[in-house]
Amino acid sequence: MEPFRLCLALGPVAVYLLLLGALNLFRRPFLVSGARDTAALGLAVSGFVIIGPVELFFPDQAANHFGSFVWMLLLAFYYLCVVLIILTIRPRLVIYNISVDQLRPVVADLVDQLDADARWAGDSLSLPAFGVQLHLDPSLLMRNVSLVSAGATQNHLGWKRLETALADKLGEYEFGRNLAGLPILAVGLCLTCVVTFLIVRAPQDIAAELFDMLWLGS
Repeated sequence: MEPFRLCLALGPVAVYLLLLGALNLFRRPFLVSGARDTAALGLAVSGFVIIGPVELFFPDQAANHFGSFVWMLLLAFYYLCVVLIILTIRPRLVIYNISVDQLRPVVADLVDQLDADARWAGDSLSLPAFGVQLHLDPSLLMRNVSLVSAGATQNHLGWKRLETALADKLGEYEFGRNLAGLPILAVGLCLTCVVTFLIVRAPQDIAAELFDMLWLGS
């Protein structure tokens, strides 16, 4: 594979892994909405999408007419697809650097303050006042937990209120570093070194491949 395409594929993944590893090495839990988590993943794989299906089905006739502007249209189409996925998935909150056993008492204490009618059923929780039904879904590989909506009927405003309240509550706790973030960080650093090496070794080749890919050399 050409150096530029390899950098394009690995660069976003390296940034994503570095961010993911750093989040898991924080002493405090870190909460992110499912929409932001999905958007970050969409950005991470964007390089593979560009050198894969986008180039495979590249509209040559449109490129001959519009030039490099066609890439803006293709990228806009891809990110609109990501936005569509975000809008269609059910509400979800992801908490990094915390186990389900650590999270459950935190959530239980919070919901007692937020909704007197809150009810638990195993790892499932119903908040009638918020219009929210969810269950705790721990990660099998990492010390992360997702609060995933249970049922099709959900109040998105209630989820936003829950997200704000839970983020404030988690700021009061510190559970230590998650050492499982170290291998993720190491892989991210290795990919970053590979991308940096390719750029330093052949900057002119990469620039030429970029211009050729964008139809600027024709």
